[in-house]
Amino acid sequence: MPYDQNQRTPDRARRARRGALAAALLLPALLTAGCGGPGGADASGSTPPGGNKPGDTAPASPPGSAPPPSPSGSGGDRPLAGRTVVVDPGHNPGNFRHTSEIGRQVDVGTHRKECDTTGTATQAGYREADFTLDVARRLRSLLESRGARVLLTHDGDRPFGPCIDERARFGNEARADAVVSVHADGSAAGNRGFHVILPARVEGGGADTSAIVGPSRELGEHLVDAFARATATGPADYLGGGTGIDVRSDLGGLNLSTVPKVFVECGNMRNGEDAALLSEGSWRQRAAEGMADGIGAYLAR
Repeated sequence: MPYDQNQRTPDRARRARRGALAAALLLPALLTAGCGGPGGADASGSTPPGGNKPGDTAPASPPGSAPPPSPSGSGGDRPLAGRTVVVDPGHNPGNFRHTSEIGRQVDVGTHRKECDTTGTATQAGYREADFTLDVARRLRSLLESRGARVLLTHDGDRPFGPCIDERARFGNEARADAVVSVHADGSAAGNRGFHVILPARVEGGGADTSAIVGPSRELGEHLVDAFARATATGPADYLGGGTGIDVRSDLGGLNLSTVPKVFVECGNMRNGEDAALLSEGSWRQRAAEGMADGIGAYLAR
């Protein structure tokens, strides 16, 4: 989807973003980019799960425990103190066992759609729901080490869901300074790269994104720049015109949000090269670091 013409990027910010992406594209490990269109609920295409999650993972933090130190932290510096960030791990590893529950229709403001989907998976069976939960936990640790209050919409602690409307309410009720929903795409096998999905201007029914379109774009642009630098991967080669940004009006998690919110599609699980990266614990750590840097840059503006 093209840019929302009501939210034009200032020339200076646009030049800075192009410069950051150009630098990333010179790195040897660069992807050729990629991401996909609408699918299922607020998600990539649905694929039956299979296999176990490969590589090292970020375990759930026991209640009251201190987060592990951030490899990209800066000692006692806590620049995000006083800020609240909601991290939304897309889907749930248990969704496939509860197809009737996640298949029920919910109100997303302008229309109705499925509560949730199972998400996609790599050809080897590594599920998007496992990927998103692992990256979300890593991101939480990084943001907490920088002083932020971080809330996850779920932490593998429920059998399925939450539904997309509940995910939106979670961020709203937390009065989050930023919400990032973590995903991986399920596009055609020839497509590569990451992208960030921004809310379109939607006013109708129970949805009104007019107040968050601008700040969500700022958040998304910071995430594109930081994610490209941290992961040495490129923006999607199949949407967004090489910007790494897509704008959509069909996602309930965005339509119902009253706080700045974006989706990050970290790569295409159906592409072999992207899938190899997404399946590596070390790469998932870099992805989390890129998101933490992007969120930090947005909150410091």
